[in-house]
Amino acid sequence: MNTDCAEFLPPGSWILTFVRMTKGALVAKEPCVYILASRRHGTVYIGVTSDLMARLHQHRTGATKAFASKYEVYRLIHFEMFEDMYAAISREKQLKAWRRVWKIALVEEHSPFWEDRAVELGFDALPPHPSSRT
Repeated sequence: MNTDCAEFLPPGSWILTFVRMTKGALVAKEPCVYILASRRHGTVYIGVTSDLMARLHQHRTGATKAFASKYEVYRLIHFEMFEDMYAAISREKQLKAWRRVWKIALVEEHSPFWEDRAVELGFDALPPHPSSRT
């Protein structure tokens, strides 16, 4: 049996962008905007993804040799899920345009001490950042 979803969808269908095959089963992607930090009030990174768990794994294992890796920005301090990628990308752009104080207020509204929310998702706790402040 062929489980390729493309045969059931019109060519160029937008839904192909939001669905992937995983071990023969269709799995809907979950658009998400996330904020990572190096430590409390430290360097902040804002990103968008359709697979938060995979993206966090990439950041934490150093698979991405970019900004987050360079500045040791691995702690998930905030994330928001969306119905579609267009809304997620729009929110990411909005947050990136915000002033730093607004970003800090958003994070501290739900996590005053900038706890690593990735632990709630099953990731191991990270050691304290070498220059962490209390």
